[in-house]
This record gives sequence, C-alpha cells and structure tokens, in this order.
Amino acid sequence: MVLPEPGLPARVRIHEVGARDGLQNEKATVPTEVKAEFVHRLADAGLTTIEATSFVHPKWVPQLADAEALMPLLGDLDGVRLPVLVPNERGLDRALALGVREIAVFGSATESFAKANLNRTVDESLAMFEPVVAKARDAGASVRGYLSMCFGDPWEGAVPVDQVAGVAKRLADLGCDELSLGDTIGVATPGHVTALLTTLGEAGLPAARLAVHFHDTYGQALANTLAALRFGVTTVDASAGGLGGCPYAKSATGNLATEDLVWMLTGLGIDTGVDLARLTATSVWMAGHLGRPSPSRTVRALSHEE
Repeated sequence: MVLPEPGLPARVRIHEVGARDGLQNEKATVPTEVKAEFVHRLADAGLTTIEATSFVHPKWVPQLADAEALMPLLGDLDGVRLPVLVPNERGLDRALALGVREIAVFGSATESFAKANLNRTVDESLAMFEPVVAKARDAGASVRGYLSMCFGDPWEGAVPVDQVAGVAKRLADLGCDELSLGDTIGVATPGHVTALLTTLGEAGLPAARLAVHFHDTYGQALANTLAALRFGVTTVDASAGGLGGCPYAKSATGNLATEDLVWMLTGLGIDTGVDLARLTATSVWMAGHLGRPSPSRTVRALSHEE
C-alpha cells in the first residue's frame, strides 16, 4: 500500500464532467438512453459526483437538448451527486422543477471569452448570475461557479493572476459554494497554478473552496493537478475517456481524462473510491457509441486499444 507523500491529501473527490462537458462537444447527438446508461456506469465505477447535463437553450447546445428527459432516468442513483449547468434563471427554473439541488454557472475571467461564450461583458455576466445564484440558494440548492480562461485566452494571451483573482472573488461573493478554475485552452504550467492559487488565497479564497479543471493541450494537465494538490486542493474535474473540449475556443483539446487522473492518484496513495477497470470499460463502451477510440492514454493501455 502506497502512503501519500507529506503535503498531499489522503483523498480526492473527482468531479466527473464527461456526461455534460464531454458530450456537449460531440458532433453527433448521443441518444438519451445511452447518456443515462453512461451516467449509471460512471456511478457503478465509484464516481460520486457526475455532472449530468446542461439546461441551456437547445439552439446553443443541441447535444444537451434532452435535459428534461434525462434527469428522471437518473432518479435511482441514491448517494450520487448530479449537478447540472444552468445559464440563466430560465434554465434554473427548469432544473429546479425536476428536483435538481446542485447547479453550476459558467463565467469567464476574460472579456474576450465572455463575449464569445455568453455574448456579454464580464460585468454583465456576473449581473446575470446574481439572481440565479440567489434563487438557487433560496431553493436549498448548492452552487458551483466555473471560471474559464484562468491561465490563458486565445484572443488575449496570458491572463494576469490578479485579474483572475478579482473575477473569482466577485463570483464567490455572489454565493457560490465552490469555484472551479478552468484552464480552457490548456496553457497552464505548475508554476502558474501555484502562483494563481497563492493569489486567490491572499484574496480570501482558500484551497478548500476551489476545484481545478485542466485541459491537456500541452500535456501539462497531470503536472498541474499535482501542483494544485500540493497546494491543498482536493476536488479535481475530469472527464471519462478524456471527452470534451470547448466549442468557443478552437485551440482547446480534451479535458483531463478521469482514468489518467485515477492512475496517477492511485500511484500517489491517494484514495478516489473509483474502480479503474470499470471506469476504463465504461469509456471503451462510450467510445464505441461515438465511433472513435478514447484519447485517454490509460484507457488505451488498459484496454489494449490501438
């Protein structure tokens, strides 16, 4: 048995985003029943937080237009957290009507991406989120705030840590229980991660309130995750099989694969509660439905995919 090295957490909670962030970027629409089975398989593999879908207008994300049909199919998953993304009050109302009690909003640390993704300025997007967060909390729901472009932006280049900290603090002050820091185009490095987390801590946002969401464009996602763990972060976003990217940032490659993350964490003696063999089999199964192999190196190694 491997014991965690000093300074690393004994357990990490994986926030699985494959069913939402992964599938929303697929060209083909995955049938609702397949999505439901995907979530059930992920839960059976031991994942306890699975972001299920998004209540966004079908015009913008047609791949997730079946949110109302999907959520009732997941009602038997006792003990599994099933957060959903909501863009505005209308989306929140749709989610709450189905009994959802964990929601997420998606903001940007940069003006360029706020305009591209939300068609709003950063100030306008935060103003839009304010009543959403307040209404969700009044309904007894918890709220996660995604903050994209925390390290680099395809239009603006490197993003100053003070700029990110300022927007993050404003998002947290709206009432978000947790902030997920997104490296949307995968340009972060471990030193940059440590610098940002240090600045956020100085701004009153401790590691316990943060999650990290890395993309692997430059092959740095695992190294960046390890830097965050050493800083005290214990929640890591990942996507089964490495599904996903970002439709509004063409230079973004896939999310950190959950299997790659579990392989590293297991080797560090950190508990995740995830059965890697079952998770790998799930990603192979989903890759079959998508008609292409999984980009996860661990999935390929363990399943002997070519």
